[in-house]
Amino acid sequence: MIKYTLDCPQGHRFESWFQSGAAYDGLRGRGLVTCPDCGSADVTKAIMAPSVKTAKRAAMVEKLQALRAEVEANSDYVGRDFATQARAMHLGDAPERAIHGEAKLAEAKALIDDGVPILPLPFIPKAKTN
Repeated sequence: MIKYTLDCPQGHRFESWFQSGAAYDGLRGRGLVTCPDCGSADVTKAIMAPSVKTAKRAAMVEKLQALRAEVEANSDYVGRDFATQARAMHLGDAPERAIHGEAKLAEAKALIDDGVPILPLPFIPKAKTN
């Protein structure tokens, strides 16, 4: 599968997926690739940078996945209650333990401003499994 960014003569830009470059050429040649805004079949491929995974990017993704696995294996997930639980542990109102979860930006800034030791983690989304 390949995704192309396409332009029409009216200045509309849109994206569409095709089985291959040859499939795009065949569909376009038969007038079957049309602009969703104006219906024009006179569409062309827009100039776009290819999305290529480099070895460096792949290594970085692998390291981030390993970091995520380590954090998840050695701490409790507290979800959106992270800020409340982190603050309670800092104040001595809850027993200390390793936790991870989610916080809004304002909540994280407030924790840092109050001296609560937290660290944002650069996690990438997990791949969906169906």
